[in-house]
Amino acid sequence: MAVNTLIFDSGVGGFSILQQIRQAVPGLPTYYLMDNALFPYGIQPDNVLIERIVKLCVRACQEHDIDLVVIACNTASTLALPALREALEVPVIGVVPAIKTAAKQSQTKQIALLATPATINRPYIDQLIKHYGEGCQVTRIGSSKLVKIAEDFWFQGKLDIPSLKDILQPLAENTKIDQLILGCTHFPLVSKHIATLFPQLTLVDSGEAIARRICFVLTELGHDLEDLQQDNQAHQLITTAKIADKDAFMSACRRIAPYQSFNII
Repeated sequence: MAVNTLIFDSGVGGFSILQQIRQAVPGLPTYYLMDNALFPYGIQPDNVLIERIVKLCVRACQEHDIDLVVIACNTASTLALPALREALEVPVIGVVPAIKTAAKQSQTKQIALLATPATINRPYIDQLIKHYGEGCQVTRIGSSKLVKIAEDFWFQGKLDIPSLKDILQPLAENTKIDQLILGCTHFPLVSKHIATLFPQLTLVDSGEAIARRICFVLTELGHDLEDLQQDNQAHQLITTAKIADKDAFMSACRRIAPYQSFNII
């Protein structure tokens, strides 16, 4: 039995989550909904985002008979999960910065959180640090520019290294930091380059944890994970605005799943 799964993000960052999901359960038919009309989310007002995210996800669930929703965007997850769970009758899984994991792994008890300014400054992050980062000094690095850099790298394969170094300067200034939390799903797209610049750091993201959570939810819903190992499903891309270079977009997306076309809503 197919389990239609909606993957939602403002841009291509959600593909870092989808990649982990497909490694665990490649037989999930996925609908990747990208709200590129309002990209990037990190600079948008909270009330606008909540209303829009709920509206888009409800519409997608109705049109595509969705069984499971994955909010593969940290900004959206830290903001809209309660409203989504109230509006939808299907399970909704969000991404949370892996502060708990980083704090447990840290030897120096100095960790850094790299995310959008919106995520960095949310009370939700304060709560996570209070509950899971006790005893650790947490350096917060907020950057919307890095989201755009990662997005451009996804499409063009070229990375703005000078800007990347500038954004990550706090890591160079504090060499005691030993864990870097990638608190935006776009950032794993450039993780290899970050690791090259800062080989002493352990990079921590939420991809594997989300994949494990999905497997747990699927099992709770009565699905046999063995039946979801064969990828013979249709996968669909959905955007909210036109794509400038459609061919480059499709080529990049096919690195993750065998997408054939995309629709604009």
